[in-house]
Parts: sequence; C-alpha cells; structure tokens
Amino acid sequence: MKRRICIIGAGPSGITALKNLKDKDLEVVVYDRNLDVGGNWIFSENISHSSVFETTHIISSKTLSQYEDFTFDDFDATVADYPSHDELRRYFQAYAKHFDLYPFIEFETEVKHCKRINETQWNISIVQNGKERLEKFTDLVVCNGHHSVPRIPDYPGKFSGDFIHSHAYKKAAPFTNKRVLVIGGGNSACDVAVETSRVSKTTAISWRRGYRIIPKFFFGLPSDVVGARSAWLPVRIRSWFNDILLKIMLGSNKLYGLQEVKTKFGETHPTINDELLYKLRHGKVHPKVDIDRVDGQTVSFKDGTKEDFDTIIACTGYILKHPFFDSSFIDYSSGAVPLYLKMFHETYHNLFFVGMFQPLGCIWPGSELQSKLLANYLTGTWKMPSNISKLCKKEITHPHYRQIDTPRHTITVDYHQFRKALLKQLPKHWIYKTPKTQKANHD
Repeated sequence: MKRRICIIGAGPSGITALKNLKDKDLEVVVYDRNLDVGGNWIFSENISHSSVFETTHIISSKTLSQYEDFTFDDFDATVADYPSHDELRRYFQAYAKHFDLYPFIEFETEVKHCKRINETQWNISIVQNGKERLEKFTDLVVCNGHHSVPRIPDYPGKFSGDFIHSHAYKKAAPFTNKRVLVIGGGNSACDVAVETSRVSKTTAISWRRGYRIIPKFFFGLPSDVVGARSAWLPVRIRSWFNDILLKIMLGSNKLYGLQEVKTKFGETHPTINDELLYKLRHGKVHPKVDIDRVDGQTVSFKDGTKEDFDTIIACTGYILKHPFFDSSFIDYSSGAVPLYLKMFHETYHNLFFVGMFQPLGCIWPGSELQSKLLANYLTGTWKMPSNISKLCKKEITHPHYRQIDTPRHTITVDYHQFRKALLKQLPKHWIYKTPKTQKANHD
C-alpha cells in the first residue's frame, strides 16, 4: 500500500521531518497554522503561537544548534554565536527554500482532530479558510512542539494587578515604571527579569527552589562547546565536573542572595543566562523566595516578607499537549512518556513524534536524526525492534538523568547521549545536503 504521510507543524522539527521523508520519495503533506516556516521562532507582538519575545536569543550556541544537512555556514557564516530569533527564523526559512519544501506545506491550516482508524489509516480533520474537511493518511508525524499551552500557577488569594504568563510577554516597554514580580528560575524567567529591570520601577524574581545558573561563555567559548569536550565521560562524572567548574567560575548562589542549589547537575534543567547575576549584584533585580499567598497587590512570600506589585509575570512553563487527540487515546500532559527514542509508540506503529524531547542543549539537531531514522523505517531500511514494548518502558526506567518529579522533567534527554543513540541506528553516511526534486501531491 502506498504511504501518504501527514506532518503536523512546520517549525524546526516539522521541516526536517519533511525534508528527510521527501528525500526518500515519500508522499508527504504538512499542515501548519502560521503564515510561514519557523514555528515559535516567528516573532509577533500579538499573543499567538509564538513564545519568543523581542530580545530572545537561543540558549545553545550555533555550533550545537544546526542541521548537519544545512549548517549555519551553509546559510550565513556571520551568524552570531547565540543567534537571535530573527536569525533563526531566516535560517529555517532558508532551509525550507534550499530543499524546496514550501510546495508540500499548507499554511493557515489548523488540525482539529486526528483519529487512528487502523494500522494503515488516519482520519485527519483540518480547517482551511473557515471550512473543515477530512483528509486520509496512512501515517501521522507529530511535530507541533511543546511550548504553546501555558502552565498557570495557582496561589491562595487573588491578585488585583496584571497577571500574565510569559507566553504573553513580548517586550519590556509596557512595564516601564511598573513594580514587576517574575515567577520562575528557568531561562524565560531570568530573561524577562533582566529585560524588565531595564525599564521598571522595581523588578523582583521569585524562586521556589535554588536554580543552577550557567553563563553563556567559559574561557571565551560558548559553554555548551566547552561542555561537549567532556561528552565522552559518563554522565555522572561529567555532571560532577560541570558543578565544580561552575563553583569556581561563579561561586555559590548565596553570594547573589539566591537560594542554594540542592540538586545534582542534571536533576533539573540548568538556566543559561549571563546577565541575571550581574543585575542582582547591581540591585536591579531583587531575589525572592516562593510565594505564600496574594492579597490585592500585596504578595506574601514564604520567608514572611511582603511586597506590593503592579504586575506578575509567571514564567512557569508549558503543558505537553496534543489537542487534536482524544485524551483517552494519547495524553502526555502529566506522567511519563514511554516512547522509544522519544518517537516510537509501543502499540501505534503509524504514529510518530519528532522533536518531543527536551535536551540539555538544542532540539532540532536531534529532530534531524529522528527524521532520518523515521524515513528509513517508513521505507523498510530500518526495522522496528521486536522488543519495542521493553524499549519503551526502558525510556522511563533508565533516563539519562534522574530528575526531580515535576511535569517539566518528563521528556529530558542528554544532548550527546541522545545523539549517540540515534546515530547508532543510522548508516555511516547519513548527511544529505543535495536538494531532492519531487512534485507535491495534495490530493
């Protein structure tokens, strides 16, 4: 039976999935709700799909954040070590143009519902131009990302000021002369605290625990490039070494008024930020512990202190959501995610996830490798292991890092170990830079 494959999403993972399936002459259609390629990296001041804001730069360096089939040097050798959202948007769109992907993508299209009929059929309901229609495919590849449904915190009491999630934060200007409280210790929280502190009356940042802050540069090199030099070490030893290096370079959190880190390296996601510690020591950002309750504009913290704020910005992450599936079919919004190599389901062998993992590093280099493996599976050159159920369970019982039990830490992988595991399944010569000529078929 001839395969007809649906890909949901034309972000960084979706386009590399399309490129690599197209390389194998497979019939593919991509649906995306945006106007162009790029996913979250298409900046918009409107509250939309995008979760990047005006000053966003990627937190991994370009060396470890590129497709091997189309590197940053292939695109523009002058791109910064840590590219901006606009440089990334142009990179993804150049990738799509170089490999002639646009004819296979249907933009301004919402995928409403996906129903698996059997091993060879999916019924996909889509909406285009206000009209809903049903399309049939043999296989479904999910690349919708995992930064679109905000996770909203709940505290006793009611806040009478402005309360927003970081998904709605676009730039610092609206917070000029405001008293701002940022909740969270992740990358978005620290970036928002730094940016608002430039214009606000006061900015504070509330942490519920100690977070590990990693600078973007060590010894004049991007920190992930330095880290990659010890990738040959076992994770446990590498983590110990990284912690020692951080303590030498930065000292302890208490020197900055922050809660001490009580977890081992890798047990939580590290935060990559060069400016937060500077802002703290210059009195521009004020450290706070976890929130106890809110009353009007007054926020009470668990150390007994209180302070009034005009705005709270909750940088509290996202829910892993697939709204086009019935929750009785697939629901990864809480609990473990038992997918082999973070992509293959133990039972549904015509359903695949690409880019649904959170590396201590960048996503789309891993997505590229997943896509190549998927292409080999769909064309029969790679066979799914007979012990797929056991391998799916092993993903849960033997993670790369033993992380704390929070919703944010269900899909974490070590960048280097994950890459190695995928490469093990691919042929030696897997890089393919030549554009493949193929005619799109949307019938």
